[in-house]
Amino acid sequence: MIRFILEYLACGSVMIWGRAFKLQSGMKIAIGGKGGVGKTTVCAVWAQLFAADGFDVMAVDADPNTNLCSAFGLDSGQSPEPLISMKELIGERTGTGKDTVGAYFRMNPKVSDLPDEYSVEINGLKLLVLGGITHGGAGCACPEGAFLKALLTHTILQRREVVLVDLAAGVEFMGRASIQGIDGLVIVVEPGSRSIETAMNMAKMAKELGVKQTAAIINKITEPAQPETIQSQLSDIPVLACIEYSGAVQQADLSRENVFNADSVLVEKLKVAKNGLTGLIVSEKKN
Repeated sequence: MIRFILEYLACGSVMIWGRAFKLQSGMKIAIGGKGGVGKTTVCAVWAQLFAADGFDVMAVDADPNTNLCSAFGLDSGQSPEPLISMKELIGERTGTGKDTVGAYFRMNPKVSDLPDEYSVEINGLKLLVLGGITHGGAGCACPEGAFLKALLTHTILQRREVVLVDLAAGVEFMGRASIQGIDGLVIVVEPGSRSIETAMNMAKMAKELGVKQTAAIINKITEPAQPETIQSQLSDIPVLACIEYSGAVQQADLSRENVFNADSVLVEKLKVAKNGLTGLIVSEKKN
């Protein structure tokens, strides 16, 4: 029932509110879930839909796997270098040497100039590739962690665009409070108990961090009964869309083609979901 209410809102005045809301502060949306559920596809399609609506958009890849570039159709030679791999830049901004280990470092390095300097223009929007920490034991108590947290926090709190963040898989990032300040967290769920469990854990942590709106997208449906079964286990998390498994999207991923052009039905359902989330966020802002 919630999904149908959101679809009704999306077809009505939500887009009018969305444009008025844009003039005030933009929107900051984080997209997460268990690995392989399709969160990168959602981020890429939504970014292009918001851009088509006339918004200034920045898509941020904060996943260590940095797959957002390929979802936009960029080949490996066109993909920008993740900022997390720029050791000299991180050393300069955090006050550590390029190869320093265990030294004191700045917890709040200057990063305000980096999104404009290192983002690339593609499909009418900006793409910023942060990457993530992959070496064991690093966590966030290191220069790289401080740099990444500062950059993500600045992008979420200070940028005026619609900002969409493709998060790392799982729930670990939420322990760092990396998404404080976002307007909405969207969790992509696929049929499977581990995916549902991850979604519930993320929703719980988001609430503890003060995230105002958490919603879900059910993706990769292969049986008609799956949406109802999954929704019954998601408690009170509103479901924005239920999307069938798409072989065309899988093929686009394999070919590094823009997923936006792969499946028109998927794009239309994600458009409804985007407008529904916009309605929830704007309603929260007005209250």
